[in-house]
Amino acid sequence: MKSLRSPLGVVSGLGSAKDGVHHWWLQRLTSIALVPLTIWFTVSILSLPSMDHVTVIAWMAQSWTALLLIVLVLVATYHSQLGVRVVVEDYVHTTGMKTLTLVILTFAHALLAVAGVFAILKVAFGGAT
Repeated sequence: MKSLRSPLGVVSGLGSAKDGVHHWWLQRLTSIALVPLTIWFTVSILSLPSMDHVTVIAWMAQSWTALLLIVLVLVATYHSQLGVRVVVEDYVHTTGMKTLTLVILTFAHALLAVAGVFAILKVAFGGAT
């Protein structure tokens, strides 16, 4: 059977990076996880008796609420990072600029995730009044 790879690709062993399927699965898994988390968040917020500060703080201070909020923040930021990474890899063609952009985006998403978790924990443990 004849290979569809170029002669240069055959000789140098170059081909698929074997990384795309893993990335694709991670995007699908995080999007599947976001569906029930988003539904839970929306229903929980809408079922609060009022949207005043005291009620929302009391809701966030519940242990299961805080835990699910942390999971929501972490999964959403990771899912966002995966999606933005694909856009940069597809549309930024200069190697140096692509690398710099990916590093900045990774740090920005990590900072966003840490800030979100910190805010939730601060409220959950009574630091925000």
